[in-house]
Amino acid sequence: MKHNINKLFVLIITAVIFAGCYKSKLNYPGGKVSPYIAIYDVRNLYKGKPVELTEGSLDGSSKIACVVVSDHRTDNLPEGLLIVQNNPRLSFLRGLAIKIGDQAANYFPGDSLVIDLVGSRLEKINGTLQVTNITESKIQKVAGDKPIEVSRVNIDKLLARPDDYESTLIAIVKGGFTYQPQNGQVMSGEQSINDGFGIVNVNTNVNSPLAALPQYKMANYYGIVFVREAENLRIPYLKFRNANDLVELKSVYKTPRIIISGWNNDPQNTDANNEYIQFLATEDIDFSVTPFSVVTSNNANAATPTGFPINGWATGQVRTYKINITSGFAPKGTFFYVGGTNKLINSTGSTSMASSNWVSTYAYHTLAGQGFGTATTNLLANSGNAYGVAIFETTTVTAASIPEDVMFCASGGSLVGNGYGYRICNNDYYDIINPLTLEEQPFYRSGNNTTAITYNTPSDAGLFNVLGGEFNMTLGRWTKARAKIAYQLTKTSAVAEIENPEIATKLVY
Repeated sequence: MKHNINKLFVLIITAVIFAGCYKSKLNYPGGKVSPYIAIYDVRNLYKGKPVELTEGSLDGSSKIACVVVSDHRTDNLPEGLLIVQNNPRLSFLRGLAIKIGDQAANYFPGDSLVIDLVGSRLEKINGTLQVTNITESKIQKVAGDKPIEVSRVNIDKLLARPDDYESTLIAIVKGGFTYQPQNGQVMSGEQSINDGFGIVNVNTNVNSPLAALPQYKMANYYGIVFVREAENLRIPYLKFRNANDLVELKSVYKTPRIIISGWNNDPQNTDANNEYIQFLATEDIDFSVTPFSVVTSNNANAATPTGFPINGWATGQVRTYKINITSGFAPKGTFFYVGGTNKLINSTGSTSMASSNWVSTYAYHTLAGQGFGTATTNLLANSGNAYGVAIFETTTVTAASIPEDVMFCASGGSLVGNGYGYRICNNDYYDIINPLTLEEQPFYRSGNNTTAITYNTPSDAGLFNVLGGEFNMTLGRWTKARAKIAYQLTKTSAVAEIENPEIATKLVY
């Protein structure tokens, strides 16, 4: 009897599966293969040798619907290549070069096209993946002046995955040179730009009118990505389409007098009175003459006052806490510290840091903040929602105060909304004016101010947040953006470990 029941159960399940399959074939709206294929999928067909494009190799499809990004009117792009892009496949924006000869100049940025690929070939020529053996009769223009998607790309990502960006229009934001451009210097030839995340070349044909574009101290660089091959490497570079692809940035990116270079938010054992923040002075500072203050922010969902921080960094209670710096001296290029009065590198029983330059210590675990903030055993959070560190060139901090420098960890909590939030400054992570859209974004998590370091795991492990980067004092900007290194401290660690020039933030000239 049991055997018969099991057989009946198997038959029922099998019937249900077949019925489901049959129903899906009859009714599933995607059962018929679309004639259109994403450029993402076309590019993936190339495995190192030419591919004949047929309905078979295209999995039943035959066409791409795409937008033109190339513009040959300035004679700066490779001749004969029509550059198009689309992103219908999982929002993966990908581009492709269509080799059609002189006819490529007949199309302009924003032209919407349908291109029949059947009968053409996919191959790599001079480092660029191209569709060849195709005529203009295979191209249908559907519309013009369509919006073009532009990817904002940090150079490190471009260098790591050049094939993802080849033949697409990108924007490199806040790019500059390793020197201070002088009047008369132009973009002609190969010019290396740096956005704080890496260096890439911008290639401008010497006979193009774009060769006369000026070199700016800081600018946004729009352009199409091409790739050259050398010694088994694929090296991306950028080419302008027209004069609008170079946009000077005139926002004020001043040299901060103090840089946040690291902190210990979760020392091993008790945090109370043992947390501290490390700073780097970019000039000699006498705090008795020029007072500063440090403000920290914690944003647990239950932290009071709840909701958006109406008074920004000055919100107080459990949300923000202020420590003043009104005495002491920090020589240019040196590290100094603000934090609990214990002055230990890794909490109880660890190396004393008393001989380091502590310009302000404060028993935050028992005392209210200097101006605002409730006494707390955790100056900075160990997990959960966002926390932040800001330093101000004043001891009077209000909702309108703009920090000298600011950094955040994580993203959760009620951080920005209804015109309220934690104000940021222009630094390697944040921009008061969006450099791409030129819209105001004065707070953390507004606009593209979303960059933050991550929490260290596991907790209570004694991991110090080293923020390694390079600030160029000659250029007045970050040439290597800060990146967090979770440095493992022990109870016997020396201060030299967290001030090590191999990993710590440094000034370059």
